[in-house]
Amino acid sequence: MFYGPGDLRLEDIEPQSAGPGEVRVEIHAAATCGTDLKSYRRGHPTLFPVLPARFGHEFAGNVIEIGEGVTKFAVGDRVVAANTCPCGSCWACTIGEETLCENLSYLNGGFAEEIVIPANIVARNTYKIPESLPFEAAAPLEPLSTVVHGMAMSGIKLGDTVVVNGAGPIGQMYIRLAQLRGASVISADMSPGRLAQAAAAGAVETVDLAGIDSIEEKAAAIRAVTPYGRGADVAIEAVGLPEVWEQTWRCLRPGGTAVMFGGPKAGSMMTVDAVAMHYKEYKILGVYHHAPRYVQIAVHLLSTGKFDGMTLCSEVRPLEALVASLEDMSNGIGSKYILKP
Repeated sequence: MFYGPGDLRLEDIEPQSAGPGEVRVEIHAAATCGTDLKSYRRGHPTLFPVLPARFGHEFAGNVIEIGEGVTKFAVGDRVVAANTCPCGSCWACTIGEETLCENLSYLNGGFAEEIVIPANIVARNTYKIPESLPFEAAAPLEPLSTVVHGMAMSGIKLGDTVVVNGAGPIGQMYIRLAQLRGASVISADMSPGRLAQAAAAGAVETVDLAGIDSIEEKAAAIRAVTPYGRGADVAIEAVGLPEVWEQTWRCLRPGGTAVMFGGPKAGSMMTVDAVAMHYKEYKILGVYHHAPRYVQIAVHLLSTGKFDGMTLCSEVRPLEALVASLEDMSNGIGSKYILKP
C-alpha cells in the first residue's frame, strides 16, 4: 500500500470478489519499473488520486474467479493484463488517438497475492498467454507495450542507424525491437554495467558518456560513431531527463527523427535550436503510454519468443523485497526485479 512519497507498507487487506464483467487473478509474478520508482519517490498525480492506494501495475497470473457475464476467460486461464484501458468515446478515442484518452482507467495493485481486474480492462486489455511463456517473462507487458507504441511512431526502417540514449530496461527494449526492423543500434549511457547489457542486447556500438560534461560534447561523441559522423536517422530518449531530451535531438542527422519517450518531472524544459530545426528539418515526437493495439502486439512478441521478457530481469525476489528492490534500482543496482508473492 502506497501512503505517500517514500512510504510503502506491506499490509493484509480483505480479499475482493469478482463483480460483473470482472476477473480475479492469483498473481504469480509482478515486475518493478521506472514508473514505480518515480511514484515511490515523488507520488503520481493520476495513478494515485486517493491515498493510501494499492501499488504496482505489471503482473501475470491465473484466473481464480470470473464475474457474471464474463465469457472470454475461465478459471485456470493464464493471463496478463495491461494497466489501463481507454474509454473509446472521448474526442481522442474517436479520432484514433487512444493514448491521449481523457478518461483513461487505471489498474493498480500488482504487488499482491491477488488482484481483481475491472470489467473494461477485462473486455479490452486482458489476454491469455500460452503455457510456454513463464509468468515472470510476461509480467513486463506494460513497458513493452509503450515501447511498441514508440516504435510505431518512430518510422524506423531497414538499414537505419538508431541511437538509444539510456541503456536501462526501456533502452534495452528499444535496442531489441529496432533490430527486428533491421536497424543498427548505438547505445549511449553513463553506466558501464548498463552498456554491457546493451551490447548483449545487440547494440553494434556503445558510447560511455561518463566524464563528458556538456550536452553538445555528449552528442558529438555519439555522432562520431554514426556512419560518416553524420548522426542518427532516429534517436530515442529513454531516460526522462530534460538534458537527455536535448542530447537526443542533437544526435540526429539532417532530416532525422527524435523520439522523446522518457517522462521528465513536472516543470521540465528543453532547449531547441530553432535555426537547426528549420534548416535541418528535424522532427521531434513526444510518445506516451500505450493503447490496446500496441498491447496486442507486445503480447504476440512475448508469446512467440520474438522478445524474451526474462532478458530484462535482474533477479527474482519475494514480495517483501519490494522497497529494497526500488532502492537498488535507484542506486543503479540491477534494472528490473520480478517479485513473487
